[in-house]
Formats: sequence, C-alpha cells, structure tokens
Amino acid sequence: MLYEHRKSRLNTTVHDSAHRSFWQLIHIDGPLLAFLILLCGAGLLVLFSASNQKVHSIEYQGMRLVLAFAVMLLFAQISPFALQRWAPLIYAVGLIMLTIVLVFGHIGKGGQRWINLGLMRIQPSEIMKLAVPMLLAWYYHKVDLPIRFKSVLIALPIILVPAILIAKQPDLSTAILLMTAGASVLFLAGLSWQIIASCLALLTACVPFAWYLLYDYQRQRVLTFFDPERDPLGAGYHIIQSKIAIGSGGIFGKGWLNGTQSNLHFLPEHTTDFIFAVCGEEFGFVGTLILIMLYMLVVFRGFYITMNAQDTFSRLLAGSITLTFFISFFINMGMVTGLLPVMGIPLPLVSYGGSSMVTVMASFGILMSIQTHRKLVTT
Repeated sequence: MLYEHRKSRLNTTVHDSAHRSFWQLIHIDGPLLAFLILLCGAGLLVLFSASNQKVHSIEYQGMRLVLAFAVMLLFAQISPFALQRWAPLIYAVGLIMLTIVLVFGHIGKGGQRWINLGLMRIQPSEIMKLAVPMLLAWYYHKVDLPIRFKSVLIALPIILVPAILIAKQPDLSTAILLMTAGASVLFLAGLSWQIIASCLALLTACVPFAWYLLYDYQRQRVLTFFDPERDPLGAGYHIIQSKIAIGSGGIFGKGWLNGTQSNLHFLPEHTTDFIFAVCGEEFGFVGTLILIMLYMLVVFRGFYITMNAQDTFSRLLAGSITLTFFISFFINMGMVTGLLPVMGIPLPLVSYGGSSMVTVMASFGILMSIQTHRKLVTT
C-alpha cells in the first residue's frame, strides 16, 4: 500500500515536471495567457454587438488577435538579458524613426504618424512605448537605488524628447502614455515623494502656459470635460451619449445585441474609443464589473511577475509594463464615464484596431519572458 502511494506520488511529480517543462519550453506564462484569452474573448463579444453584428469586423479583429498573440509568443522567446543589451539600440532606432515621421511620414486620421513601407505601415510611437521604459530600466540597473536627483535629470530627456516628437504629429494621447511609462520606471526605482511633489507643483504651474501650446480640438476637449452641455451637439456630443448609454444599462443591462445607443448610431466611435459604453449599456453594472475584474486579473499577474523578477532591469521593466497597461484602461474608462477628458486612448484588447493591440501583446510577451526565464535560471 505504501509502495503504491509512493509510486502514485512519483508519477504525479513526473507529470507536473513534464507540464512545467512544456510551458518553460515555449516560454509562456499559463495564468497570464488564460487571463488574456478571457479578456480578448469578452472583447470580441462586445465588439460583435458594437459593430452592428458585422461578421467581417470580427474576422478582421480575429486576424489582428492572431497576429498579436504570435508577436507575444515571439517576444516571449527573447530573454530579458538580450532585451537589456539591445535597449539602447532599440531606443535609438525608434528615435530615428520618429524623426523620419515628421519629415516623410504618412498622413492619415488628422495626423502624420506612420512610415509607409509599401506592404505595411509602421507607427514608431508604438515602438517607443516599450523602448523608453526599456532604456530607463537598462540605465537604472547600473546605478544604486533608490534613485537620486541627478539620475532623474538624466531620465528627463530620455522621456521628453520622444514625447515631444510624438505630440507634434499630433498624438497627445500616445505622448501621455509614453510619459506615463517613463514616469512609472522612475516611481518603481524609488523616486522620493519630495521630488514627486515638486514635479507635480511644477506641472501645475506650467498648465496656463501649456494651454497655448494645445491645438484647438485639444482645447475643446478640456473645456468639454468641465461642461459637456456647453456644446451638446458638437464637442460635448460624445460624452453625453456615452453617459446616456452607460446609465440606461442599469444593473444588468439591456442584454447582448440589444443596445440602442450603438445600434442606432447615437454613440460615436462605439467600436473604438467608446466601446466601454456599449458594454455598460448591454451588460449593465454587473457586466462592466466583470470586464474590470478581467483587467485586474491581468494586472495582478503582472505585479506578481514583477515582484518575482530576478534582477533590477526585469523588475523595473515588468512593473512599468503592468502600470502602463493599468493606466491605459483606467484612462479609457475614465473618459467614457466623464471622469477624465476625452483623449482618444482605446480600451486595450477590446477596442477595434491593430497597432496598439500588437504593442500591448508584445509587452505581455516580455512579461512572460521575464517570468519563464526566471524559472529556468532559478531551478
């Protein structure tokens, strides 16, 4: 009896070891992959209704998801040590591409943001959302932490130069996300609260001067945030209709495919920036809470990987990726509900689109690499 029990335990141990070896072999973190699949599945469900049940929209989004997951798998194979070595080169290439965009960039959707290579278009600003935290993590890996004021001064041009180039495209929302990604590395590296308070005070003092640097449509967004009713059929139309959609959903919503704001085209951008309002109308408070829980599961797993990373570079990069992802969906949900100004930031992995989705999945591939390579080293 004891022999059979030991034999059973041995077989279980061998099976578990083989199971772990398989995931380590393909460098995929199982829990994070499961959470991402659930989130993307929920996104397709909402998108099908938001697109007025257009099958081709789901097909296109599905192909983008396949590409994005393939990119995630590719990035998961790259070890954190290789990323650390390549960080300065990746940043330099991204900065050169941003400069090229300002001169020869492809113009579309009111901005000059892409490099047209014939078969495909590249948006360098998406590359910089990963390159900036990667370079900062590379730099702070070499200095003693917590960081000092001198280290902050060195980080400022690394963050601000690409952010200014992106803002000139104009693409203020991506520039804000890029600065957020950079600032998250500074925060995780031990930036003192005195410096944080000083920076916030400086930013507050610069607000009146920054107002004159904004484009007219950006000023309208800020004014609309404070008073959407000032132009209910113009600048305030988006947010008013969004609030109506969310409010009409109540606790349990109107039901899948039964939304009126999106299906009757009252809600603008209902497949992209304002798709969270579609979720609120059709699935109500309960549905939006489930969607937020799926996002938070991804965030919690990201922080788990961050806390168990094996070196400073990996911890700073993983933490920055996780915080940036959290801030992305927080800003989108905030602007859709009227808590934040409209900034044109899509809901990650749910909104219809491709470029940002590929970048997000590439960042999760890096997270998986940090987790799985750590296991290979420590076992």
